[in-house]
Amino acid sequence: MFWRNTALILTIIGGLNWGLVGAFDFDLISFLFGPFSLLSRIVYVLVGISALAMIFVPACSLKEALSHKMN
Repeated sequence: MFWRNTALILTIIGGLNWGLVGAFDFDLISFLFGPFSLLSRIVYVLVGISALAMIFVPACSLKEALSHKMN
């Protein structure tokens, strides 16, 4: 459960950042941590990994729901 919540929060942060880039040409992550800094790169990588993890959330949720229904 913890990893799903963390992945969801990071994915939302990434989505909001891309929204700002698209609408206003403003990269909040680069603004906060510096363009191409190590910390910015770490945040971008974590957001990307979180987005990949979120692909599996519907399957995990369905599996959990089915296992609770059978018990």
